[in-house]
Amino acid sequence: MSEPDSSTASHQNYRRSLGTISLTAVGLGSIIGSGWLFGAERAAKLAGPASILAWVIGAAVALTIALTYSELGSMFPKAGGMVRYGQYSHGSLAGYLAAWANWIAIVSVIPGEATASVQYMSSWHYGWAKALYDGKELSTSGVALASVLLLVYFALNWFAITLFAKTNTAITVFKVVVPTLTAGALLFAHFDTSHFTDHGGFAPNGWSAVFTAVATSGIVWAFNGFQSPLNLAGEARNPGKSLPKAVISSILIALVIYIALQVAFLGAVPDEGLANGWSGLGYTSPLADLAMAWGLNWLAMLLYADAFVSPSGTGMIYAATTSRMIHGVQENGHLPKVFGKVDAKTGIPRPALVLNLVVAFLFLAVFRGWGSLAEIVSVATVISYITGPVAVMALRRLAPDLPRPVKLKAMPVIAPIAMVFGSLVLYWAKWPLTGKVILLMAAGLPIWAWYELRKPFPELKPHLKAGAWMVAYLFVMAGISWAGSSDFGGHGYLPEGWDLLIVAAIGLAFYYWGVASAWANPSLAEVRRELETEPAAEAASGAAEASRV
Repeated sequence: MSEPDSSTASHQNYRRSLGTISLTAVGLGSIIGSGWLFGAERAAKLAGPASILAWVIGAAVALTIALTYSELGSMFPKAGGMVRYGQYSHGSLAGYLAAWANWIAIVSVIPGEATASVQYMSSWHYGWAKALYDGKELSTSGVALASVLLLVYFALNWFAITLFAKTNTAITVFKVVVPTLTAGALLFAHFDTSHFTDHGGFAPNGWSAVFTAVATSGIVWAFNGFQSPLNLAGEARNPGKSLPKAVISSILIALVIYIALQVAFLGAVPDEGLANGWSGLGYTSPLADLAMAWGLNWLAMLLYADAFVSPSGTGMIYAATTSRMIHGVQENGHLPKVFGKVDAKTGIPRPALVLNLVVAFLFLAVFRGWGSLAEIVSVATVISYITGPVAVMALRRLAPDLPRPVKLKAMPVIAPIAMVFGSLVLYWAKWPLTGKVILLMAAGLPIWAWYELRKPFPELKPHLKAGAWMVAYLFVMAGISWAGSSDFGGHGYLPEGWDLLIVAAIGLAFYYWGVASAWANPSLAEVRRELETEPAAEAASGAAEASRV
């Protein structure tokens, strides 16, 4: 008997074994990764004490966007959910661009987590450990050690989703306890309230620095973890209830932890560390260095240990979720069929795991420092976000009859606000970083062209027309970033203050264009048929199982 190779059959090989607690652990475990080890220092270096507000703004942006994706995730509980929604609402061009941006943002986190662990290790008082990192990037030996960690992440995902869930829940508990303990210990050991008013005041580098901190210091990197439960939607037992609870809970819990860490860090920096102001901070292992400075050797040892556990837990999660994303891209028609295969015995998309491992090695070879990876991830993440607000309202117009286990009455207001937030964060990332990442997005178009340009033009035309808004959006945002105020790295053609209003207006204009350009494309028709037939297939499977018992 030959193995079925249809996308539906492959999709059904996933095990619906993840409940709300497991999915929340996935989300929280993704959010609390390497970001908490480095984010407080990088945010303080940019924004000083106002970095506290940067975390609040980042959480507000993530929560607003997450609400749009929660409705979509509950509608389409399929593996790799985040790479599918743009395809359902706008067809292949917009769907591919969104999927490419999302995949780049997530797959590059995996080597970033390995890099974070090795970077913390370089603070150990051993010659071989100090040789792992030169202050800017990993050495050859550091890259080799990070490569070993990548292999561990992927090995843990190779066997079974149930092993992943059990392992991750235990790791997440540890990841929540240690940051909470760290914040409390530092607050108790030393807390200088003058740091919040001296050394340039509460916002020493101005409010533009606060916004840039949201975009590039690791805050977007951290909160991006909210999408991990959505990418595992195909393995959720009750996605309509568990997905939104997991997404929202993980963001709010993480926000409390991150604010506590930021406040503790700001108060614990020794005065000599601020001799050149907040911009002069330059720790290799920020929280561990502070623990050592105040005689908390036990905490430093715990942090060195957690520098492996926290990033490794997140790396393990992202290794799982990116493999589901690759499966989703394949089902969208933009990768060979082999990457859509799911092992029937374990429910693991193993070919996709292998592909992501190779790409993770490439990112590790090119971007050897946590900071450079954090910047790339953050901007790519924001680009991937913009399809959510547009798709959720477009699908309300195109498919009002589809079941929506999560449906917020305020979504017509939330969605355009989310689009504005995403556009502002993209602008805050500063030129030329915005341009570089937008160029990276364009680098994926040849893959789309390979699969799509062979189609007859009348068949391709509606996909091009519906996706034009997203292509135009990327070019316009690159131009605005280039011409923007000098506060955000631009050439100063847009005056300060007005530039933010212009970006917000552009975001709204493209939101309404995007919603209006959606169409009832073949991908939407196909997923509609799957949703209609899936209950009958599950009932038949349940009856067969009962007869065997």
